[in-house]
Amino acid sequence: MASGFSLKDQLFNRDKVRYLAGLFSAAEPGFDASAFESRVMAELPALELKQRMTLIADVLAGHLPKALPEAAPVLLRALPPRLDPRKTDDDFGDFIFAPLGEYVAAQGLKAHPDLSLDLLEELTQRFSMEWAIRPFLNRWPAEVMSRMQGWAGHSSYHVRRLVSEGTRPRLPWGAAVGLPLAEPLPLLDRLHSDPARYVTRSVANHLNDIAKKDPDLVMDRLQSWREAAVQDRKELDWMTAHALRGLVKAGHPRAMAMLGYDPELALKALIAAPETVRIGEALDFSCRLEGAAGAPVLVDYILHFQRPGGKASAKVFKLKQARITGGILELGKKHKLKGDATTFKLVPGPHRIELMVNGKVRAGAAFELLPQAWHPGR
Repeated sequence: MASGFSLKDQLFNRDKVRYLAGLFSAAEPGFDASAFESRVMAELPALELKQRMTLIADVLAGHLPKALPEAAPVLLRALPPRLDPRKTDDDFGDFIFAPLGEYVAAQGLKAHPDLSLDLLEELTQRFSMEWAIRPFLNRWPAEVMSRMQGWAGHSSYHVRRLVSEGTRPRLPWGAAVGLPLAEPLPLLDRLHSDPARYVTRSVANHLNDIAKKDPDLVMDRLQSWREAAVQDRKELDWMTAHALRGLVKAGHPRAMAMLGYDPELALKALIAAPETVRIGEALDFSCRLEGAAGAPVLVDYILHFQRPGGKASAKVFKLKQARITGGILELGKKHKLKGDATTFKLVPGPHRIELMVNGKVRAGAAFELLPQAWHPGR
């Protein structure tokens, strides 16, 4: 797909819709592929990403038998081969199959939980069904959690990942689930030792979600997994760091200690920054740490941005994981202050940068952010 196309156009375009229609036409001679494509494309360009998924699911429902038990065989025959089982990561599948999960949720929530779960088990081996499974968890939690007990040992890592990803408390785009935070943990106990990074990344993301509400629940679980020693230690260390990343940004002392960083490390810290910098330029700052030789440090910096109305907001950025070799560590960075960013608008005025080491702010400096320089022709 040519650059400049939006994500929704790359994921859902006429070629993708035609491909999906062709699969169903081959699976069911009575399926009108041309009418399906025309009906979808009549509305698709004006819709946002999630709306496009719903549209395709709705149009599909009008071209399949009304009852899910009669439509299910057609759906299964239309599916392409499963994703390559020999891979272990980065094989999300083709987004054009996401609407099939929407379709199953819309039709199956009426009265067919077992059949719907059978279909989602197959579908997730073509594209992740993490969004589609969540309405079923809310309507039939006991039945779905029981099914997930079996899925946690499934031969396909895509199905195993669905167990963790589908039960995440804060899944992006996903509906909220009513499960208590601790209820999926026995499933994660099994999945944390999975050989596929695709699965263990999901487990770590799941824990990171939980940590936003119950940090100790997460750290207690990670400690128990460390003691059980059933996962490769390097992989578990990676999972721990990934699961605690939100707590690390917040400077949580226990999280720092779990990762091997002493929050109370004795050190002297200095940070130097220019007095002024313009929007569109870079904040060129440097820092110096003096402490025990060989001490591990996790160094972040915090930018306190001026916001409209006089308020300020802080954002944490990664700087360095290192050791204080020889008792001294010197670092520097040029942080680009983009004037055309679409997600965060910079406002001229007093700003501040702070140096955070092992979760504690150790030094800071103020600077004035000036308006972007004017250039002829801009």
